[in-house]
Amino acid sequence: MNLLHKSLRTELHKYKKQRKTKVLQFYGLLTSRMRMLPDFIIIGAQRSGTTSLYNYLAAHPHILPALMKEVHFFDLAFHKGLSWYRANFPLAPAKKGQPRMITGEASAYYIFHPHVPSRIATIFPSIKLILLLRNPVDRAYSHYQHEVKLGIEHLSFEEAIEQESARLTGDLEKLIRDETYSSFNHRHFSYLSRGRYIDQLKHWTRIFPKEQILMIKSEEFFESPQKSLSKVMNFLYLPDWHFSGFKVHNQLQYHGMKPETRDRLSAYFDPFNQALGEYVGMDFGWS
Repeated sequence: MNLLHKSLRTELHKYKKQRKTKVLQFYGLLTSRMRMLPDFIIIGAQRSGTTSLYNYLAAHPHILPALMKEVHFFDLAFHKGLSWYRANFPLAPAKKGQPRMITGEASAYYIFHPHVPSRIATIFPSIKLILLLRNPVDRAYSHYQHEVKLGIEHLSFEEAIEQESARLTGDLEKLIRDETYSSFNHRHFSYLSRGRYIDQLKHWTRIFPKEQILMIKSEEFFESPQKSLSKVMNFLYLPDWHFSGFKVHNQLQYHGMKPETRDRLSAYFDPFNQALGEYVGMDFGWS
């Protein structure tokens, strides 16, 4: 009975949260013309610290957070239109005597979705883009554990990376060809593909100048969050600010990767990592 009660409480909590979100979005639509538009977007990468960074930024006195961290407009909801997107942001503050306030969102699938760069550039050509990049071996394993926790992934990690190519066959081509197409596998089973950062970054920099994209190494962010936060403040032209409530958000607990699997993936990602480092002029130290 205790398990049943726990399950019912969990479902009731989800229902209340979903209902609250729908009410907020409906009210947001009614007042969308009075709402702010984003000054920055954290575009990824998934499982690289985006939730922690967004929560730290949301506490800044000059940043008004969106109604939800991941709006997923430019990847999954673009057909809903700009009014729907704007409904997810805070009401614009009165300008008289007020300090400069900005807002933004963080949707980690953006970096990986083929249509997102051009969609953002069409509407917000000068927007600031923030990208957290984590060792792709660790990112892949964390991504896998996330899908297991959601009940989506049932294969072992080794089986999942073996089957990734077959699972994703044709999906990227379909996404490029049909802007209305949504791929479940591309979003959930792209453990290795998402770690080939150089391919994704080149796609973005064909549309946005490199100076418009702030790249932060996730390992440095985890180790020295204040230092990384100061870089973001400088990038967003905000006064530096010392945050005192650092904690890791959305962290998962799981057993370590098999050493032979780590060695195999390190060798797999090494040429992509080297190409990335040369392209952006950074030493990521992942080799």
